[in-house]
Amino acid sequence: MGKSQVRNNIRKLRFHHDEMTQEQLAEKVGVTRQTIIAIESAKYSPSLELAFRIALVFGVPLEEVFSFSSGKSDIQDNLYLII
Repeated sequence: MGKSQVRNNIRKLRFHHDEMTQEQLAEKVGVTRQTIIAIESAKYSPSLELAFRIALVFGVPLEEVFSFSSGKSDIQDNLYLII
C-alpha cells in the first residue's frame, strides 16, 4: 500500500481571493506563515479545526480545500461511492 496524503487547493483559492498572501491567510486562521507554507506544500496536515477555519476564510466546503488519498488505486478510494 502506498503512502496516504492530504492534498489541498489553498494556493489556487488564495489566488482567486484577491491574490491573498500566505501571511494574510495565516493571520485570518491564527497560525504562522510557515504553517501555511507547510500545508500548501503537503509537508504538514492541518488539524481538523484548522482545516475548517481555512475553508471558512474562503467560504467554501472543506472538500473544496482538502482531499485525501490513501495511496490505494482510485477505484479503491472511491469504492464507497458505489456501495
